[in-house]
Amino acid sequence: MKVLVASCVLAVACGGTTPPARERHAVHEGPPPALKKGTRTISIVGTNDLHGALSRLPLLGGFLDNLRAARAADGGGVVLVDAGDLFQGTLESNLAEGADVVKAYNQLGYAASAVGNHEFDYGPEGDQVIAKTPEQDPRGALKARAAEARFPFLVTNIVDEQSGQRIKWPNMPASTMVTVAGAQIGILGASTESTPYTTMAANFVGLKMAQPTAKYIADEAKALRDRGAQIVVLVSHIGSSCKDNTKADDLTSCDTNEELFKVLGDVPRGLVDVVVAGHTHAAIAHRIDGMAVIESWSSGRGFGRVDLRVTETHVSAVTIHKPKLMCPIDSEGNPAELTECHPGDYEGKPVVADAEVQKIVDSAMDRTADRRNASLGVMLNGPVTRAYKTESVEGNWFTDLMLAARPDAEIAMTNGGGLRADITSGPLTYGKLFEAMPFDNRFALVTVQGKHIRRLLTTNLQRDSGIFSWGGITVKAACKNGALDLEIKVGKRLLADEAKYVVATTDFLASGGDGVFGRLKLPEGSIKPTDVIVRDAMADVLRKKKGTLDPEKIYTPAHPRLQYEGKRPLLCGGSKTQKVEEPD
Repeated sequence: MKVLVASCVLAVACGGTTPPARERHAVHEGPPPALKKGTRTISIVGTNDLHGALSRLPLLGGFLDNLRAARAADGGGVVLVDAGDLFQGTLESNLAEGADVVKAYNQLGYAASAVGNHEFDYGPEGDQVIAKTPEQDPRGALKARAAEARFPFLVTNIVDEQSGQRIKWPNMPASTMVTVAGAQIGILGASTESTPYTTMAANFVGLKMAQPTAKYIADEAKALRDRGAQIVVLVSHIGSSCKDNTKADDLTSCDTNEELFKVLGDVPRGLVDVVVAGHTHAAIAHRIDGMAVIESWSSGRGFGRVDLRVTETHVSAVTIHKPKLMCPIDSEGNPAELTECHPGDYEGKPVVADAEVQKIVDSAMDRTADRRNASLGVMLNGPVTRAYKTESVEGNWFTDLMLAARPDAEIAMTNGGGLRADITSGPLTYGKLFEAMPFDNRFALVTVQGKHIRRLLTTNLQRDSGIFSWGGITVKAACKNGALDLEIKVGKRLLADEAKYVVATTDFLASGGDGVFGRLKLPEGSIKPTDVIVRDAMADVLRKKKGTLDPEKIYTPAHPRLQYEGKRPLLCGGSKTQKVEEPD
């Protein structure tokens, strides 16, 4: 299969010679056909960061069916795209390395997807997360999913480290061109610059991110315009967040320091019409530097939409819709369970879950039901909640379980991005534990000196980023003489800076994830990898302990393991914050 850097020219690589059931996009090479006479509406629908939440897709299909019917009635069309991180996160997705997500996306009629950082998580096809032999391809699972997709995985800015050329894997071009309602629509993809250290680092070896990202986006967008694209859509696993999504031109509630704003600010105006963003699990419905930008949370909670009024010569009007929640939310902002979800009407018709997508989902759920519903013998008399930037019940509990599973370590540590879902009260099942810790990370034992622990803690407390959860230690932090001073205890003894300690952590962090241990420049042999999956070892501990768990005995704000006044970042003596992205 031939793939060109500038564009995707084979139908089989850009939507398939057997088009998706829900939307047929013509794929062209050569001079584009003239746009049909008359003005029509083309709706760009964007999703992002599904993270394997298959159960939400039939309902998405229902919303799409209604919108497609509305566009068909008025002579327009719908383009469905995704901003990446499709697979990683649920038992039903992970056990098949995302294959069922691709099946469902094929049925839904996606035109393209970006490549998210977590697309690299599975490593080789099969049980191994990282390649153990030269014959194993560290990107094997991702390439397999791309080969099964009837839509391309688009990437402009991941290149081969040695040649400096963009990766040229089957069905993973830089861009594609589709025809919808007579209009030529170019779609290109970009990935976050943090990809190398927010996936399993070993699976990214030999690749690098092309910089500056905006240049590669601009070059590809220009190529699409030269080929006749009347509309250009960027699917971008690069995001931000906005608290108020009711006023498209008011950016005051947006985090303009995020990567998305920096990249789009350097893309020349007029090249890109619509951006479907992702990675930050937030909501956006704004106009940024002349581009309509949408992002819609994560895990299938909703979708974004931009309506373009297209004439024979240009886009005459752009309507940016607020992100659409598919299910109502409760008082704490959580969407209703699907069994209790009543979405009502959309585009003048009741939303009915897509039956064909439901068959795909049911098959995946049935295959994993026994494992998902397996009891761990523990009753939770309250929810186990997580937090990304603050100490949490879940972070403390998980590190305690890590220590119980690894008595050969004195300290346990994990990162905020590894905590993916709260655990509800009641009987604890393997499925609930899996949703909270879906990554198949293995244990790694890291031998460090006390001064290294001090440095990790100090740096983390001084930054506005994901917090580290710790087991086996307590900390009192305070400003003294213009500097942050830490009193650290390992068990009941004060940390000794020159003493050696064994830390139980994940192979993700030990191998370079989030840049944690790489900063320490440890001696060779300090890191001992294992083949033991952290989550499964924790499950074994729970099965042996059984009984009832009171989350308030693990952590309450009144009795933290990390004691400090105010909020992170802890700045003493007027220091400036060092904002380091440690995203999901």
